[in-house]
Amino acid sequence: MSDVKPVHRALISVSDKDGIVEFAEKLSALGVELISTGGTASLLAENGLPVKDVSELTGFPEMMDGRVKTLHPMVHGGLLAIRDNQDHQAAMQAHGIGPIDLLVVNLYPFEATVAAGGDYAACVENIDVGGPAMIRAAAKNHEDVAVLVDGDDYDEVLAALGDGGTTQKLRRRLAQKAYARTAAYDAAISNWMAAELDIDMPPYRAFGGKLNQALRYGENPHQQAGFYAGDKARKGVATARQIQGKALSYNNINDTDAAFELVSELDPDSFACAIIKHANPCGVALGATAADAFAKALRCDPVSAFGGIIAMNQKLDAPTAEAISDIFTEVIIAPDADEAACEIIAGKKNLRLLLSDGLPAPHDGGLSVRNVAGGYLVQNRDNGHIDVGEVSCVTKRQPSAAEMADLLFAWQVAKHVKSNAIVYVKEQATVGIGAGQMSRLDSSRIAARKSIDAAEACGAAAPLAEGSVVASDAFFPFADGLLSAAEAGATAIIQPGGSIRDEEVIAAADDAGLAMLFTGMRHFRH
Repeated sequence: MSDVKPVHRALISVSDKDGIVEFAEKLSALGVELISTGGTASLLAENGLPVKDVSELTGFPEMMDGRVKTLHPMVHGGLLAIRDNQDHQAAMQAHGIGPIDLLVVNLYPFEATVAAGGDYAACVENIDVGGPAMIRAAAKNHEDVAVLVDGDDYDEVLAALGDGGTTQKLRRRLAQKAYARTAAYDAAISNWMAAELDIDMPPYRAFGGKLNQALRYGENPHQQAGFYAGDKARKGVATARQIQGKALSYNNINDTDAAFELVSELDPDSFACAIIKHANPCGVALGATAADAFAKALRCDPVSAFGGIIAMNQKLDAPTAEAISDIFTEVIIAPDADEAACEIIAGKKNLRLLLSDGLPAPHDGGLSVRNVAGGYLVQNRDNGHIDVGEVSCVTKRQPSAAEMADLLFAWQVAKHVKSNAIVYVKEQATVGIGAGQMSRLDSSRIAARKSIDAAEACGAAAPLAEGSVVASDAFFPFADGLLSAAEAGATAIIQPGGSIRDEEVIAAADDAGLAMLFTGMRHFRH
């Protein structure tokens, strides 16, 4: 028996009506009977299509503001009846139920309502009930029924009908997509409700997303990967437009996100640049211009910057594009770029340029999710931040105004460096970064070494860390890490505090003539 199933009758009920008239016209031309609901039925009729309103099918009018219209045996029996099951056929005949061979449904715009800032009542009203019920019914009976939840599949289904009907392979694939769509829809609703009700960790947690881009591979060539957009429209890599360059890789996307999140946290009234390599900053700076910020960021570690990701917090201009094009770069991301900058970058055909039309809101909520064997680790994203009034000076010497500005800048950068993180900063630019070491002392030594290497690269007479300040993402468990920073030339420290040896560390700072601030907030990043 052939697995090709003809379509004689279709039920169409869509919220997003883009392309639906043209699709319905082609169905009708193929001899398919059209059933529809509410606004969709009106639209099809207005365009001269023969369409039966679902209320004619069920014998009941739409009621309760449209909440009840398709929840009826005449609909669900037509979707769920197994065509070669004699008992099902007998029930259909006894109750006058006609088969529905194709279901076309997309759901009420719940996600769009939330993204537009709809109030609680508006969001609830945009939770679809009948749509998911029909989708699940049709998807369950995919051996006989085709279900369409995405306009991208209209042409493929029409082509199949032109050849006589849908194949089992096509119907199964459409059913899988349908279940994934309702799952993502329910995930968006449940996560929104959890946030609205201040339930940080609900007993059940669901995650959903829509494929933005199929990737060539994951972190390594033997791993398959895809880039999915979540249900929250937060500006960033997922919403950015790729202007030019080859397709983004898994690692490109991960690093670009890290870079853009970092610059979004820096002074929005200044020009900021971050250069990222393997999800860690190798240079971050504020400058008088975008080009100045890039030059200062590059100076921190020009070797590691090779093949890196560059993020800007302001429009990319021609001088900055010219400077960036002098080094091998994988990706540039910025809120915007002027025409001259785009022309310069176009000379590097493989260089990806992403424009986001804005910055990620740095203090937004959201979730961070990581797989572990048999489950997930879920936490609120680290949107913690401090300002000058929230730190306390614990040493005899107070930091100068210039040191204070650099300390706060260093603290912002340290939040985005893998633990154990040590960040040296001077004049609003990193001059040494130690990341991801098992020992905080080793991170401090590596950061100091980087400042020496950077000085040699730019012809400076002394290590760049001399006269700098230093940030540590967590407390110094012993005084040795702090003393290592002092030996490198740091004059002030910012750290969370909270060690049982805080008094010992404070005493060491006083003996070395350092100023030290406690933030009371830790920024581990694993």
